[in-house]
Amino acid sequence: MKILLIMDPGIAVPPPLYGGHERLVYMFAEEYQKMGHTVYLLAGPGSKISGTAQSFGINDLKRSKFQKIKELLFAWKFLYKKRKDFDLIHNFGRLAYLIPILNASVKKIMTYGRTVDAKNIYWINKFANQNLRFTAPSYDCVASVKSIGHWTRVYNAIDFSKYKLAKNVGPDAPLIFLSRLDRVKGCHIAIQVAKATNQKLIIAGNISALESEKEYFDKEIKPFIDNEQISYVGAVNDEQKNEYLGSAKAMLFPINVREAFGMVMAEAMACGTPVIAFNAGATPEVIIDSVNGYVVNNKDEMIQTLDQVKLIDRSHCRENAESRFDVTVIANEYLTLFDHN
Repeated sequence: MKILLIMDPGIAVPPPLYGGHERLVYMFAEEYQKMGHTVYLLAGPGSKISGTAQSFGINDLKRSKFQKIKELLFAWKFLYKKRKDFDLIHNFGRLAYLIPILNASVKKIMTYGRTVDAKNIYWINKFANQNLRFTAPSYDCVASVKSIGHWTRVYNAIDFSKYKLAKNVGPDAPLIFLSRLDRVKGCHIAIQVAKATNQKLIIAGNISALESEKEYFDKEIKPFIDNEQISYVGAVNDEQKNEYLGSAKAMLFPINVREAFGMVMAEAMACGTPVIAFNAGATPEVIIDSVNGYVVNNKDEMIQTLDQVKLIDRSHCRENAESRFDVTVIANEYLTLFDHN
């Protein structure tokens, strides 16, 4: 099968540093290639995969509207010209890229990674189309549009072969909070839970460049960092992520926003580390209570539940998550989408 993946310019594929969707696109490009397919990529400059990469646009997240229009016109011309060259076009970029080929016979998957704008879906379905499937990583993500078009929940994926299982941790193992240090991610609540239970807490993640979020860090996180009970280790690479997640007894995810999936939860589970998360967005879909963590409603329930994580089998925690979120599993789900509809 000949497969084309599309990603918006702005960050190269794979991303040199952060870039969640760009990481996913690269991972699927490599997985499709391993499965024996011929893979092409349309993405920003500097993008590289094992298959063939075609670049367009510029890598600048703050690029102008005029630049984005130029990119759209390039994508339209490219896709219309190549519409018969591919068996599957898997788009992680703008929905508008697909307009010239909506009614072409080529199979098309439009994958979303965040809450979907219903107006765009209503609008695109007014055009004649065929062989078009929409996917999102949680039912919560598509709650407002699930009745429009062909929707399937397909979880986000990680490559479990890159994460090490820590089968056992000691009773004095720390808790971990791993995320961008924005208020909605709830690091201040994780600190309060650690203080209330006299647990050590490792905080990992990058500080936002927004002034309001820097102020949040300076006032509600930094004063509690003593490098004894509460430690901040900064942004972490994949190797460090493995180390910190694997050495923790639990990851705290006290999020106050409707997260579409929450990749870090799957990464913790891949290390065998259970997750205690607030009941928001996709958390009840990602976490299976008593298997790989617990879903709670507030800080008090998080505190009360913390002692239960020792009852979770860390090997089973990973096995369950791997069966649902590993890249091989998810790639197969994408490639069989058209078999079920």
